[in-house]
Amino acid sequence: MEFWEGENCEYCGGIIGEKRVDLLRKVNRKYVLFKNVPAGVCAECGTRYYAANVLKTLETRARRGKGAERKILMPVYSL
Repeated sequence: MEFWEGENCEYCGGIIGEKRVDLLRKVNRKYVLFKNVPAGVCAECGTRYYAANVLKTLETRARRGKGAERKILMPVYSL
């Protein structure tokens, strides 16, 4: 049984399914990109849901600041 099985989106009522997504987060005034994060994603509107233990793991890894697989440059645009 999958974690999100039987769950519906709180916004549109769509079915939530498990997917792997990329997540960009700001930690200590720096952006960190997490790849292949397990998430519940609404099939209708695309809203993402994350389990508490997943978010805790991401926070712990980001705050350590060591062990990143690689670093990338990110373009910046101004309007």
